[in-house]
Amino acid sequence: MYYRIKKCNPLWYIILFLSPLFSFADNGHQLWLRPVKANQVTVVASGNSPTLLIAKTELEKGWTGKSGATVKLILTKDNALKADGYRLTPAGIEARTETGLLYGAYELLRRQYIHQPVENVVSNPSYGLRILNHWDNLNGSIERGYAGESIFWHKGDDAFTITANDITAWTAYARANASIGINGAVLNNVNASPQMLSTDYLKRTKAIADVLRPYGIRVYLSVNFATPIKLGNLPTADPLNKDVVKWWKAKAAEIYSLIPDFGGFLVKANSEGQPGPQDYKRTHADGANMLADVLKKYKGIVMWRAFVYNATETDRAKQAYTEFMPLDGKFRENVIIQVKNGPIDFQPREPFSPLFGAMKKTPVMPEVQITQEYLGHSNQLVFLSTMWEEFLNSDTWQHGKNSTVARCTDGSIFSQKYTAIAGVANIGLDDNWCGHHFAQANWYAFGRLAWSNTLKSDAIADEWLRLTFGNADKTNDKEWEQNFLTPIKGMMLQSREAAVNYSMPLGLHHIFAAEHHYGPGPWYAPANVRKDWTPPYYHQADDNGIGFNRTTSGSNAVSQYHEPLASQFNDVATCPEEYLLWFHHVPWDYKMKSGRILWDEICYRYDTGLQQVRQFQKVWDKVQPYVDSQRFTDVQGKLQRQCIDAQFWKDGCLLYFSQFSHRPIPYDIERPIHTLEYYEKIDPITLKEIKGHK
Repeated sequence: MYYRIKKCNPLWYIILFLSPLFSFADNGHQLWLRPVKANQVTVVASGNSPTLLIAKTELEKGWTGKSGATVKLILTKDNALKADGYRLTPAGIEARTETGLLYGAYELLRRQYIHQPVENVVSNPSYGLRILNHWDNLNGSIERGYAGESIFWHKGDDAFTITANDITAWTAYARANASIGINGAVLNNVNASPQMLSTDYLKRTKAIADVLRPYGIRVYLSVNFATPIKLGNLPTADPLNKDVVKWWKAKAAEIYSLIPDFGGFLVKANSEGQPGPQDYKRTHADGANMLADVLKKYKGIVMWRAFVYNATETDRAKQAYTEFMPLDGKFRENVIIQVKNGPIDFQPREPFSPLFGAMKKTPVMPEVQITQEYLGHSNQLVFLSTMWEEFLNSDTWQHGKNSTVARCTDGSIFSQKYTAIAGVANIGLDDNWCGHHFAQANWYAFGRLAWSNTLKSDAIADEWLRLTFGNADKTNDKEWEQNFLTPIKGMMLQSREAAVNYSMPLGLHHIFAAEHHYGPGPWYAPANVRKDWTPPYYHQADDNGIGFNRTTSGSNAVSQYHEPLASQFNDVATCPEEYLLWFHHVPWDYKMKSGRILWDEICYRYDTGLQQVRQFQKVWDKVQPYVDSQRFTDVQGKLQRQCIDAQFWKDGCLLYFSQFSHRPIPYDIERPIHTLEYYEKIDPITLKEIKGHK
């Protein structure tokens, strides 16, 4: 039954996640917050705010420590604690904020559950703003989403009705985020509809914000730069036009009257057809600063994306740096430049974007992709924590040795008012939230790394497996650790490298099938499609070799990196092999470190990836006694599909590239099971012939 909820007691929000509504057996809906048989505990707090009530309830329902214990929730002014940081003590939890106490409660319960020490722990967040970006459209669809429809928006006559199911989903979502320290959510697609700022949608945003607020989560919105034209009927969206500024001021006042703690705007401008300040011969700084000035009185921020490129560039990888570096220091203090981890677009492996560390006068925040747009959607098991750890630990050398991406963005090196990190979410109405049970681990890993950017993927995987597949008794059981935890953790930690091997090894990138970015398409090059939207633009395969020449003799993208990286990447002999074909066009017979020629090395890498996935199948089948039947069967089916996909990648790519290498696939590698013509006409997602293929 659908009905409007005008106002709800915050206590109801808390009761919801403890009710039978959330008892969905083992379909994965509980995430890493599975119910436990709790021991008795007394929780003492100095207030009864909604946030403290949540902390108290979580401790009472999840306590697996000593029965009869007393836990005190204490607000303190301890200078050792930053922002929402907390301290675990023998007496309980100390924090400077109520949200910090809630985070401390979740950490205390996590440590109890996985049998880690729970006393004398101080934990402060690496980033002040830890934000999920939802690419959710107002009709309920999700761009690059693989887990069902949006939990926030839907189409139809009841699009603005707030239902009990909505409240239930939003509460469970908020609880999951708070448990891993996420404190912000952008609720709509960066390719934003102007209607997002209409009154009806703002009222629904207010309802969402009211549910998320007790969990310490602020809401943000993506905005279309041309909204004053589309929604306000103005003739222009020029950021220096007085009427445009007046319109934005009025809209901000409306938003903050509904949502006093509204976080701010995320903007994609002058990118992939989106409107922006350059339409009026203004700069990114002009556009961002106008919005920043509008939001400043409310303490709101502008997250301005640096994902920009156009068809006139000789190298797409250079454009963000080229456009934004001249603007360093020209942005308001409440503007943060949001930069994708790599210079192209969330590829299975990229070098870090050279903007990290280079913009020394402007806050820069990393943007990573939790949803697996380029890594098998929700069909493939790929643990992304290892990718993000590699990225965050990359040394930019911009402030000397150990100027890692993490330290260049978390305030350790550059003084900045705001520090932030964003992850593009894959959360939908599927029972397990993410479309793949192991994709939940990527949501979890993002939260944990956003809180502590020095955590190791091994530790994160260990935590998640114990919380998600173990129980408070089993997680300290040696047999379970040996027969389930160790092999499955090993599979997770190898999974990203396996995906790189079977799809784009040695620095290959963006050779996907058209549009959906699933499966191989190195051959895709229609005459009427712009070159930088086709794989040959990136792989550059010809009779002489393969790879994109970004050295000083090519596009000179290497010059955007600080020394010694620029020289290291520029020299084929010193360039790390994982980036070899990213920076160099290399002869097919070039001798690799393994002693093989490049062509053979490519072949063996593809085959290695396929064999790794086949091994994952064996590992998973062997742990059947330790997993409930539904999740076991679900993951088993996904691994079967991943094996098919890995075979498709290996065979299709090797057959295609062999046309240029003029060399055979090494004879100790199994032969392709179809012809190149077959792979060229088959859609990698449906595994059916592409309609209209010629």
